[in-house]
Amino acid sequence: MKKSYLLAIAVIAVAIVIIISTAGDASTYVNFEQAYQLASTGSSTQVHVVGQLPKDADGVITGIEKSADNLAFSFILIDDNNKEQKVYYNEPMPPDFTRSEKVVVIGNYQNNSFIAKKILLKCPSKYQEQKLNAGV
Repeated sequence: MKKSYLLAIAVIAVAIVIIISTAGDASTYVNFEQAYQLASTGSSTQVHVVGQLPKDADGVITGIEKSADNLAFSFILIDDNNKEQKVYYNEPMPPDFTRSEKVVVIGNYQNNSFIAKKILLKCPSKYQEQKLNAGV
């Protein structure tokens, strides 16, 4: 057998091993109800939950509680099914957290509390169209 064939087979085998090993780490997008059901069956799988931060009548975000040392915080997140859930994050609040349009938390339920391991933010885009008010 030619050396080039052996090299090609080795490259394909390595690619298959990489694909299989990363497929096990992939998490899914769910709402809080589905995440709770997964946890209640004993699953410790990390899941993505997309939601929005609640705002009062003046547009100010509510439900954020920082720890005394600012090294952790909790907040209320409303998922796409309008279920409110308190989320705990054991890291400092990310910059622009309060300016984000959508928040994705990656984590799971532990002892009936949602613990986020990572937070992804979707901030307002500077490329969105803005309405210009021309004074007449």
